[in-house]
Amino acid sequence: MGLKERVFSVLIVSSADNFNSAMASMLPASGYQPVVYSGSISAAQRATAERRFDFIIINAPLPDDPGMRFAIDCSAAGDATVLLLIKNDFHAEVYERVSPHGVFTLPKPMSKQAMETALRWMKTAQQKVRRFEKKTTSIEDKMQEIRLVNKAKWLLIDREGLTEPEAHRRLEKEAMDRCLSKKTVAEELLRRYSQD
Repeated sequence: MGLKERVFSVLIVSSADNFNSAMASMLPASGYQPVVYSGSISAAQRATAERRFDFIIINAPLPDDPGMRFAIDCSAAGDATVLLLIKNDFHAEVYERVSPHGVFTLPKPMSKQAMETALRWMKTAQQKVRRFEKKTTSIEDKMQEIRLVNKAKWLLIDREGLTEPEAHRRLEKEAMDRCLSKKTVAEELLRRYSQD
């Protein structure tokens, strides 16, 4: 699925009505939904506890917090792409503190074009995160399969007195003969022995 076809969930953390209105016009429902607005860091923390967001855009400072720690925490959680908007006077210092944690920053005031560019960068970064998550899931699935097969082999060794190579061959042969995965055969074997 290309970037244009994807729909991204967004959390806007801002107490500035004019900024929120500008963002609403830049985030059409065809590409961004839901778009949730929080006027404080504490409200944003509740929102992130309730659901996952693809993008978190923080218009700092907020009434209850400068927003840096929240930005770092959200980025460290790993699944959201975080953009922190900081007054130009403080941008360089804040950038040095948050960029090592994967937080994007933009100095304020900024143009509509700069924000549109930032949104494109965030889309690209989110796609990279998703690809990484898919690879991680694939590795986790493979590790789960290896654990199940090993557990089934140990059952065969323990219950039927086979050697490790014999147990391995037996699982492979049954999987090939029945056109099943080794994982499926291992799960069946584990169920069968758990009923005994």
